[in-house]
Amino acid sequence: MTWLVTGGAGYIGSHVVRAFRADGIDVVVIDDLSSGKPEFLVDGVPFVEANLLDADATRKALDGVSGVVHLAGYKYAGVSVEKPMHTYTQNVTAMVTLLSAMAETEVRNIVFSSSAGVYGTPKDETVTEQTPPNPQSPYGETKLIGEWLLADQAKAVPLNHTSLRYFNVVGSGDPKVYDASPYNLFPIVCNMLAQGKTPQLHAGHPTPDGTSIKDYVHVSDLARAHVAAARALDSGKTLEPVYNLGSGTGTSVREIMDAARRVTGIDFTPTEGPRRPGDPSRVVTSGELAARDLEWKNTHTVDEMFASAWEAWPKG
Repeated sequence: MTWLVTGGAGYIGSHVVRAFRADGIDVVVIDDLSSGKPEFLVDGVPFVEANLLDADATRKALDGVSGVVHLAGYKYAGVSVEKPMHTYTQNVTAMVTLLSAMAETEVRNIVFSSSAGVYGTPKDETVTEQTPPNPQSPYGETKLIGEWLLADQAKAVPLNHTSLRYFNVVGSGDPKVYDASPYNLFPIVCNMLAQGKTPQLHAGHPTPDGTSIKDYVHVSDLARAHVAAARALDSGKTLEPVYNLGSGTGTSVREIMDAARRVTGIDFTPTEGPRRPGDPSRVVTSGELAARDLEWKNTHTVDEMFASAWEAWPKG
């Protein structure tokens, strides 16, 4: 049993590779290193440096594998508004190339990295898989289209698939691997504190402490979900087309700041800015389906999440 991990040199992808290896599953990685980092790669794991748009390289990377975890893509929702064609090319056209190559090489299993971005700003305070998608960025649209591609391809050729809709992925399961995104809360706070600066939060929300509440999932827990889904598909089990991965409760931005203070020992009081336009006050999901079918749950506390992120953050 060998699985191909696309985007396996990225923050999430490299954790997925480590989780597969820890579970005794062989892995091959394909990544163009546009955002992935060579130092995140795992020694001994075959690596193909290529973009999925390269059909020949993709077919070669699929040789001998039984399934694919598809994480590669352009992941910045805000910037996708400024670069819609780039986002569609990397997330939709590349996925068409991948699925075509899988059909040609008779690879029948795929776990797709989808996103809570497919929901946009949902009206439901607790999002479920039945919440209607309403993406509000090209990034969210491409993730929903990816799910459609899987469903359509599965009607045309033998294909076992499921999509995991992530919410806010944080923390680190390896001190060598960190979230380098300039747009995510944890790395922003870590970077500010490492530079001796004071992080900012945005208040003005109708929540108990005035800051937005979101669902945070530790990256190691997320990686385990991919292993469980891969094993289920490889065994012939039929999974739901989509699963939300979240805590079911949520954590406010102010609570994240409190955790940062406790974990780092840095005594700071975040500055407060106004509520940002379009920023939802509460987006939390139920992970009931994933718990039922994948025996999955979020196992880390907020302090543990931030502590692992802080330990891995480069401070030199």
